[in-house]
Amino acid sequence: MSRAGPTQYKRGLVVGKFCPLHRGHELLIERAQAACASLLVVSYTKPEFPGYEPARRNGWLQAQFPQATILVLDDARLARLCAARGVAPRRLPHNDEDGDVHRHFMGWLCWTVLGTPVDAVFTSEEYGPGFARVLGEHYAHGEVAHVSVDQARKLVPVSGTQVRQDPYAHSAFLAPNVYASFVQRVCVLGGESSGKTTLAAALAQYFDTRWVAEYGRELWESQDGELSYDDLLKIGREQLRREAVAAREARRWLFCDTSPLTTYFYCIEMFGKAEAELAGLADAASHAYDLVLLCAPDFPFIQDGTRRDDGFRLRQHGWYQAELERRGIAYVEVKGTVEDRVGRVAQLLMTVRR
Repeated sequence: MSRAGPTQYKRGLVVGKFCPLHRGHELLIERAQAACASLLVVSYTKPEFPGYEPARRNGWLQAQFPQATILVLDDARLARLCAARGVAPRRLPHNDEDGDVHRHFMGWLCWTVLGTPVDAVFTSEEYGPGFARVLGEHYAHGEVAHVSVDQARKLVPVSGTQVRQDPYAHSAFLAPNVYASFVQRVCVLGGESSGKTTLAAALAQYFDTRWVAEYGRELWESQDGELSYDDLLKIGREQLRREAVAAREARRWLFCDTSPLTTYFYCIEMFGKAEAELAGLADAASHAYDLVLLCAPDFPFIQDGTRRDDGFRLRQHGWYQAELERRGIAYVEVKGTVEDRVGRVAQLLMTVRR
């Protein structure tokens, strides 16, 4: 995409793993954007790092740099790209292969596959000048400039390896949306008067982090106990929006009091139907949590003036069990006092890793 104002180069290139995208990468890309009329950003790594799959890296890059052309590759994506362009496919070079293999791969990708020759390469690495030289001599048949950005890591003193080792300790070097994707989300489900709200708040206090309250109850109270059919989809959307916002400020874990699965249950219960979007939100969100807790109805039902009865609580609990199993979602049933439940969850979270 063209950029307003004077630029030094017609088309620039930035290549990296971006596992994860951190402030050093952002500085590099920002400098390249400022100097180029258009910018191509390519990300690949072979093998992949667990938890840094192409879709996630693509999401980070697209969100931070919507004006750049973003291309995140694995072998399957590269094969599809080659097929679409009518080019004989190759496989991505392994991370350990010689540097010239990677340089020639990028030359082939830019000139043969994409048809987008570049006249400048931006890096923060020692290989930068050699990269530009190979592109110029073998592909551009002319000079390809190399621009070095913070190679000494003085402006942004961090590396991808350091962040991968502990993204939480290096959160200052991550954009909020990037950091949020590392926060482990715990969903707390349960029938009415099963202690899920109490547990979510207690867990957040125990782990010194954030929790997300049940928006549906908030809306119900603000509307004097009246909810329309359209309100249920609104609730599902808003619940997820609030989770996304809270994840940016959470410390390692985020505790979520309910999910769109609960909203879907009440929509079916109240109206006998649900919008396809709400059903989709319930399904997608249920698979997105790192841990799902189901609070057992193992203490006397407490009527606070807004709830049904113990029979409804037991039926709702059974629905959760059946629905989670039907959807193939692992869950842990927590029982006993609040202290018992917090202790059980604390043990579980020590084993949950991304």
